[in-house]
Amino acid sequence: MRRHCIVVCLGLIAGCHSDAPSGTYFPLDAGHRWTYSVTTKTEGGAVERETLVMRTLGASSDAVEGGRAWRRRSDSGIDYWVRADDTGIYRVASKSDLEDQPRQDKPQRFVLRAPFVRGTQWQASTTAYLLMRRNEFPREISHKHPSIPMSFQIESEDETVDVPAGHFAQCLRVRGTAVLRLYADPVRGWRDMPLTTTEWYCRGVGLVRVQRDEPAEQLAYVTGGVRTLELVSWE
Repeated sequence: MRRHCIVVCLGLIAGCHSDAPSGTYFPLDAGHRWTYSVTTKTEGGAVERETLVMRTLGASSDAVEGGRAWRRRSDSGIDYWVRADDTGIYRVASKSDLEDQPRQDKPQRFVLRAPFVRGTQWQASTTAYLLMRRNEFPREISHKHPSIPMSFQIESEDETVDVPAGHFAQCLRVRGTAVLRLYADPVRGWRDMPLTTTEWYCRGVGLVRVQRDEPAEQLAYVTGGVRTLELVSWE
């Protein structure tokens, strides 16, 4: 479940071009492989580290509605189908190994909306990946709040990013913000909990870094944390 949340968080999306846009900010053509390090730090001081691998498997027209789409697979056992056209890059379906058929995204879920310039905005759903109840079961707040609207905006077209895979320049920086209203504790009552995602996409490489912030500000009933994903290698 935790690895599933990592992939969906980062993921976190009509016809397409006849050829895959391999030189874009989100390469789709077959044969690519990205290895990421994922670090999760909770407000209680715990630190967890793991590795995530994503692969591109090429295009097909028989798996999802609407014709041809490009398939990406995570080593956590989740497949995604993505399209790219003049409106941007967007996911149209997803499927875990436990599901028989892909689940269609209706409406489609944008990864990056065109034009890829500062100020471009869009919206997609998210959930709480790090916020947890201290004394309830299940602890994951995502069970009760599976779909939270998040607003995204391209904040920069000229970011420089250093990750274990190397130094990257002229990257997009995308910021997503959302608010989840929760009952915090008997003293503070209901609180608006901020959820923030910052993503860096580099031309020809794709996603190189993600930071997800879900602070709980030492509330009595809720704990939060920070999760970062950094590119270690790609091909």
